Amino acid sequence: MENIPEIVLKEQGKIKHLTNKTFQFDRRIAEGYFSANYFLKSRQIVTHQNPGHIVTCQWFQRRDDTMLCGIDESLAILQEFAVHPENLEIYALNDGDMISYGEPVLKVRGKYEDFGFLESLIDGILARRTSVATNTLQVVRALKGTPTFSMADRQDDYLTQSGDGYATYVAGIKAFSTDAQGAWVNKKGMGTMPHALIQLCDGDICKASDIYLDEYPDKPVTALIDYNNNVTVDALILARHLGDKLGAIRVDTSKSLIDHYFDDKDTSGFDPHGVCKQLIYALRDALDKEGYQHVKIIVSSGFAPDKIKEWTDEGVPVDMYGVGTYLVNNTTCGFTGDLVELDGKPQAKEGRTNVPSTRLQRVYLEKRNKD
Repeated sequence: MENIPEIVLKEQGKIKHLTNKTFQFDRRIAEGYFSANYFLKSRQIVTHQNPGHIVTCQWFQRRDDTMLCGIDESLAILQEFAVHPENLEIYALNDGDMISYGEPVLKVRGKYEDFGFLESLIDGILARRTSVATNTLQVVRALKGTPTFSMADRQDDYLTQSGDGYATYVAGIKAFSTDAQGAWVNKKGMGTMPHALIQLCDGDICKASDIYLDEYPDKPVTALIDYNNNVTVDALILARHLGDKLGAIRVDTSKSLIDHYFDDKDTSGFDPHGVCKQLIYALRDALDKEGYQHVKIIVSSGFAPDKIKEWTDEGVPVDMYGVGTYLVNNTTCGFTGDLVELDGKPQAKEGRTNVPSTRLQRVYLEKRNKD
């Protein structure tokens, strides 16, 4: 590889090898179950017909201002499933690094038959984790310090939760709806009541809050307040009922609805659908006028960076944002792995080359015990 300073991590005078205590993998990876079939065929052909060549594979993506994530997971994949991982020469950036278009983020040199079948898995890991981290970074920038939590558990297959939660954590969102989202970073899920609890109380928000507090009496309740689509009225009813036991209310009005607050008001100058800022101003004003300044306002439903930035720039009185869909349903970054060297000499398809980098750091993998 190019002349990159070798960085050796040391612990009590010894090289500290990569160990995996975070990522849990399906053991079928070793059988090629998740690898593109042509990689498996190539591995078999090379093993039998053309073995022993040393190749360099590098991974990159095509976007500037991107937050990298998935590197540690990819290294763990190589550690656990490559043949003789200790013989691989690896250079990598770090999760959380900012990267640019075309910049290499990971390079692996070794026998193709030892690691080539893992190429597409690493593509997918880097693409998913980096996309979620970059989406999250855009949200965090727009928040300008306002607290937030991830509601992305309901936006994709449940099996994505731990990896997506890890990526959002790397990018700056550290509160989650589920334990699975926080599993890789040792964080428990948070939250209080869904609309279902209010429905089970026949639409009575006060009764729902009472039975919640009976079951969980140690903390003030955070109550969903849009069940009847009349948030200013219901917020005051609940605040009068609970007093100091009401910690916060969450407004989650569907974008297909207009809150009843606007029934007798002129809305010609703005869009009153869903959680609009005019509704939040009215809600904060109603609570403050009756002395409930301690009650915080949480908003969710359809919040993305542009809307969040508009609100934070203006100072809309929101104490916390819940964000879900934007974090995980936008494939922002696609990664490509390319072979760019063969036995120490340039060899790549047209348009690809071994791109020099002074940022990549040397990584050492351990010799794996036989399964």
